[in-house]
Amino acid sequence: MAGAFVALPAGSADGFLPDTAGAAGLPEGSPLALRVIRGAQGGKGPRVARLEAAAEGPPRLLGRGPGAIERLAALHPEAAILVDRPGLSAGLPAEFRPRMTVGLGDEAQHAAEIWAALAEAEVHLPGGGRFSITPTPALVAIDADATSLTGERRGKKDAQLALNRRLIPAIARHIRLRHLSGAIVIDLAGLPQRQRPLLTEAFQAALANDPQKPRFLGFTGLGLAEIQRSRTHPPLHELLQGAYAEALAGLASLARAVVERPGESHALALSPALLGAIEGDTTARDQFRDRTGNYPALYADNAIEDRPHSWRLVTIV
Repeated sequence: MAGAFVALPAGSADGFLPDTAGAAGLPEGSPLALRVIRGAQGGKGPRVARLEAAAEGPPRLLGRGPGAIERLAALHPEAAILVDRPGLSAGLPAEFRPRMTVGLGDEAQHAAEIWAALAEAEVHLPGGGRFSITPTPALVAIDADATSLTGERRGKKDAQLALNRRLIPAIARHIRLRHLSGAIVIDLAGLPQRQRPLLTEAFQAALANDPQKPRFLGFTGLGLAEIQRSRTHPPLHELLQGAYAEALAGLASLARAVVERPGESHALALSPALLGAIEGDTTARDQFRDRTGNYPALYADNAIEDRPHSWRLVTIV
C-alpha cells in the first residue's frame, strides 16, 4: 500500500503514514512523532505525516491543531464572533475576546435555519431553480434542476445559460459550507451537452475564493462538470451521521427540554452504543451544564436498541 498503519492514542482509529510522508524503511514498532494531515473520513482513519522530532513512550496527543472556529476566524479576520452563551466564549482562545459578543440577537433564527438546511440533500434557490447533493463512497453527485424557469419568455438556450449561471455560485457555496471534497460531478440544468463548456468561466470564478483551492477539470463525455477538492476535514454529512452524531442530537433535545420546561425533571435514555459514544465527551457534557446549570442525566436502555432513533426523552415524576 506504499505506507504503514500507525497506532494513535486510545480512542482514535489507526492512522495511515504514506511512504512519501516518512514510512519508507521504518521497522515495525518504531515510535514516531506525527501530524494529522487529513481527518478520518469515508470509513478510513486519519492520514498522518512524520515530524522531525524525538518520540518515546505510549502514543499520546502532543497538541491540537486549529478547530473550525479558529480556521474560520483566520479566513475572516474582520468578522465578529457571536456566541449564544457566556460559557462558550470562555472556551475560545483569548485573542478572540475583542471580537466576541454574547447573544445572537436577530441572527439566532437565521443561523438556526441555515444549519437545518445544511442537513437536507436538496437546495432551493429564491426565484426558482434547485439542486440535490448525493454523496457516494466514490464521489459526490450534484444534480441541478430548472424547475419553473424554463418557461421564461426568451430563447431557451439563453434562459438555461442564465439559470445555470445563477446555480453555479450557489453550488460552489454549498460545497464549501458542507466541506464536500474528493471527486465532485455536477449535472447542469437542461443545457445541451455541447453548450456546457460555455460555463467554464462561471465555474472557475465561483471556485476562485475557496481556501481549499479546488480544481475545475472540465466536462466529461456525458457533459458532467468535474471538480477535484482536496480532502482535509470530514464533510458535514459524515459528522451528522453515526452513533456519536445521533447521541449529540439526543443531548441537544434533552437540553431544550430542561431549558423550556424548568419545573420538570428530564433524562435521556439511549441505546448502549449511543451511550458509549457520548459518555466520554467531557466537552459536550460541560457545554450542557453551561446551558442548563446541571450535567445531563443519561442511562442505557436495551429496549430501544433497534428504534429508528436510538434515544428517547424521559420525564421523571
